[in-house]
Amino acid sequence: MTTIIIEDEKPAARLLQRKLEKLNIEVGVMLHSVEESIDWFSNNEHPDLIFLDIQLSDGLSFEIFEKVDIKSAVIFTTAYDEYALKAFKLNSIDYLLKPIDEEDLEVAISKFKTRLPKRENTFQLDFEQIKKMFQNPFDKNFKTRFTVKIGQHLKVISTDEIECFFSENKGTYIHTFDNRNYLIESTLEILEQELDAKQFYRISRKFIIPLKSIKEIVVYSNSRLKVILPSYKEDEVIVSREKVADFKAWIG
Repeated sequence: MTTIIIEDEKPAARLLQRKLEKLNIEVGVMLHSVEESIDWFSNNEHPDLIFLDIQLSDGLSFEIFEKVDIKSAVIFTTAYDEYALKAFKLNSIDYLLKPIDEEDLEVAISKFKTRLPKRENTFQLDFEQIKKMFQNPFDKNFKTRFTVKIGQHLKVISTDEIECFFSENKGTYIHTFDNRNYLIESTLEILEQELDAKQFYRISRKFIIPLKSIKEIVVYSNSRLKVILPSYKEDEVIVSREKVADFKAWIG
């Protein structure tokens, strides 16, 4: 069985590859953008199975299927909400919700293998119909404020007040422009899905920063970047090496 991964987050792609290897499934190729995928499919034999992220750095992955006639089976990897997942079910499409659970992955692979002999008749997906569901992936109700508990009081913090989110000692914190930290009941993984990706970007395992808080960007060691924020001085705010290219595209 030939398998490829299309995922713009390289750490996520490598993690999925390791999970597949545990199931004795070898990943032949990992692709990271719409453009790269179109070029690869245009010049190579198509695989049996594709693990496909929906939102890539240069557009929706469905654009690949507009340019190339692909007959491979598809298992979507997605972080979209329950409404979208129901739509997948109605269209008889397999999906895995990020972060990908190993048991769910094994079930999806088993389902694929049972349908493999009938693949030509089974995996004719209506990508145009699916694409319409995600035509405007940013048109959703993003989180614009957070409620934090301070003693016996509750404080509402608008996203306009937030200089960064950071994790420390298994806790997640808001750091505001007035140089205060507030513990919140969330994780950076959840925040990535709740915040507007046009305005907020996760630069590393530790930080999510808004575009408006970037004061200066400095070239750092090992091909990384250092971001200078207005008031946060507790630790260096470093863009991890694998995210530098995407970060530059985001700020651009």
